[in-house]
Amino acid sequence: MKAKYINPYTDFGFKKIFGEEASKPLLLDFLNALLLQPNKIVDLTFKNNEQLGQTDSDRKAIYDIYCENDKGEKFIVELQKAKQKYFKDRTIYYSTFPIREQAEKGEWNYKLTSVYCVGILDFTFDDYGTESEKGEVVHTIKLKNQHGNIFYDKLTFIYLEMPNFNTSEDALTTRLDKWLYFIKHLEDFQHIPNIFKDEIFNTAFEKAELAKFGQAELDKYEDSLKVYRDLKGVIDTAFDEGKQEGKMELAKIMKENNEPIEKIVKYTGLTKQEISKL
Repeated sequence: MKAKYINPYTDFGFKKIFGEEASKPLLLDFLNALLLQPNKIVDLTFKNNEQLGQTDSDRKAIYDIYCENDKGEKFIVELQKAKQKYFKDRTIYYSTFPIREQAEKGEWNYKLTSVYCVGILDFTFDDYGTESEKGEVVHTIKLKNQHGNIFYDKLTFIYLEMPNFNTSEDALTTRLDKWLYFIKHLEDFQHIPNIFKDEIFNTAFEKAELAKFGQAELDKYEDSLKVYRDLKGVIDTAFDEGKQEGKMELAKIMKENNEPIEKIVKYTGLTKQEISKL
């Protein structure tokens, strides 16, 4: 059966739903459902998603979505489709850019606003958590001391292991449950389930409906979908165990689709030098 809605795990689909100016209400609703803070985020401003190092030799970071709320707090929202060596290291590295950009010239007391790094993962961690934590969907990480008390509360990493989310429609209880169900099953829907009959989700389904796309958008989506499917094919074969040939194959596919080298590095873990030799 032909899909009615986009696949949100594609780069195009993810940014269509959460990363466009018209998508701000959707991203606001998702982040408020995820963070559950007493004071909800009331406004967001999209910022440049390409962050440069302090010198020409420094590596740069390219985020899927980078935004700031009305209090100046920073939010990085990333969709990660495949396991990558040093993935956690990369997310820590990414968090340094919104921290450093807060530095002020002249006299400055070093006061920082909060930084949140949200990762929506289409895989599960192999090297994190106890056995009882293995099946959890949401992992919230803060800087704590040896007694488990939070030492610094302005840097938060939140990882969503989507393969662990197996809640059925009739068992959805929270707003976050609904968003996770929406993300995981969007491409399979042929109609809008009754549980999503509100203004925010109606807008989300409207933005995701393929019939409303022009030809240019359809072409971009099909290209993005091809990259995603090729990636999944590689994962199901050689990439499953992190084999080098799987990474090389994925890099070749992405190069053939003219993907930026920074994105290839992000998804494969290969160096720019290794990629340039392909």
